[in-house]
Amino acid sequence: MAACGVGLLTRLSLRVQRSQVQRPLRRLLSCPGTVAADLRREEQSSGNAETGSEDRTPKKRFSEVQNERREQAQRTVLIHCPNNINEKKFLKFLSQHGPINTHFFYESFGLYAVVEFCQKESVTSLQNITRTPSLGPEAAIPFKSRYFNLKLRTSVNQTSELSSIQCSNQSSPSSKKLYQLLCCAESVDDQLNTLLREFQLTEENTRLRYLTCSLIEDVAAAYFPDCAVRPFGSSVNSFGKLGCDLDMFLDLDEIGKFTAQKTSGNFLMEFQVKNVPSERVATQKILSVIGECLDQFGPGCVGVQRILNARCPLVRFSHQASGFQCDLTANNRIALKSSELLYMYGALDSRVRALVFSVRCWARAHSLTSSIPGAWITNFSLTMMVIFFLQRRSPPILPTLDYLKTLADAEDKCIIEGHNCTFVRDLNRIKPSGNTETLELLLKEFFEYFGNFAFNKNSINIRQGREQNKPESSPLHIQNPFETSLNISKNVSQSQLQKFVDLARESAWILHQEGKDRPSPSSNQPWGLAALLLPSVTNNVPLSKKKKKPASERIKNLLDSIKSSGAENSTATNGRRAISTQA
Repeated sequence: MAACGVGLLTRLSLRVQRSQVQRPLRRLLSCPGTVAADLRREEQSSGNAETGSEDRTPKKRFSEVQNERREQAQRTVLIHCPNNINEKKFLKFLSQHGPINTHFFYESFGLYAVVEFCQKESVTSLQNITRTPSLGPEAAIPFKSRYFNLKLRTSVNQTSELSSIQCSNQSSPSSKKLYQLLCCAESVDDQLNTLLREFQLTEENTRLRYLTCSLIEDVAAAYFPDCAVRPFGSSVNSFGKLGCDLDMFLDLDEIGKFTAQKTSGNFLMEFQVKNVPSERVATQKILSVIGECLDQFGPGCVGVQRILNARCPLVRFSHQASGFQCDLTANNRIALKSSELLYMYGALDSRVRALVFSVRCWARAHSLTSSIPGAWITNFSLTMMVIFFLQRRSPPILPTLDYLKTLADAEDKCIIEGHNCTFVRDLNRIKPSGNTETLELLLKEFFEYFGNFAFNKNSINIRQGREQNKPESSPLHIQNPFETSLNISKNVSQSQLQKFVDLARESAWILHQEGKDRPSPSSNQPWGLAALLLPSVTNNVPLSKKKKKPASERIKNLLDSIKSSGAENSTATNGRRAISTQA
């Protein structure tokens, strides 16, 4: 993962010249009114997240974005190209099958092109002139997909004709580059926004994710016509970073549904189907077949594992062409609803995503999170903690889920497996927050708030936006927003939670000290967010000494004294009162 190497920052030279840092230029090919153009406008507006000022352009619903992206992916093809391809001739060749809306190149086990046509018929036309390769002594399994391999008829030297092909970046910045960018930022707010820009999914990467789902849908549709394979989680909730896994689910709900209630006399037609003991058994059988099909016939699908006895059965595989690690589940509609909720929270205020990305990067740098399942805090839990913290500000930056439910109308009503997942889906009906706190203040207060949170007795609940008594003895309790009886952080151990608390207190202390005496840019010292990503002294304390936590308690007491002594001055200066962070 990209952030895991941040701890190596201390090995890098502290002498960073501003002139040495070059921000990458991203080529975004899009037409006005497309999803790409909308995303570009949103990225431009997200550059100013200091006071929560928002773009007043009407925002699209999550379902609208999903449908547009899916339709866009259905007009798109993936082509493995030779390295000496001439871009102009390549596009001229494809244009014989219809006008091209947009395209880009990227590298992953070779050179690939993602090409979106303006009409679906163009894809069919291209498929009709494509042949099954001849492999000599080996046999090819014929499969008519939208994943092609382009070969040149002759190996003529095209050196003089080659055009410079710019490849889209599909990976996060290196630790060295991130460090340089953060040290050269103008403020802590600028640092958080810089980290967001460098780590967030690009337009090209988002297109590639939807295209990958669409290619898997083509395979599943051979068994289940009218099915849909939809991405969920970090790929669509606006909190995904470059390199994150691709979660997708096979949606079979539309199969066999009436488009209109039409009956003829006393007759009603039903499909003949196989019956199984339970929905879980049906899911296992469906995923078993799809997994086998991907393994045997799916172009580019490797390392297929059918994990059918998990709490949520899934098929795990690598999509070689895109480079994504993929998890495929079936009818996981609650997960998609959670993705929609996070998408809405991320769109309501530009500070939300910047704060979440920075907290996640900080946690990864200190090994609080891990890509390996275990007793660590997850990114989802950290996101819930940030949302909860922002609900607790005065005035609140984000509304509670219960409040979003009161704004819902009949069209928004949603019950999934007996769980009430209702909330308003129209972002334009939610009044923006009047809170104007800076990202620097919010980051500092986040660490202070959870450094002093009474985890031993209180739980985190974004439905109501307030602490509640823990219903169980788990060290960390964060209520699932929809399946309210579940604790999304049940896996977290006491030692990992204590490590989080210690690091939060230490980070709050660092930011407080910098607020008094910030290093000058010419001092060549890491500052702000860059200082928080350096290895902590807490990590070097032996476990036997950590039990007493003298440093953590001392930092807590110092923070309390700073807070109490500066309360009057802060109120007089800022004209507002920060919420209490005492547990």
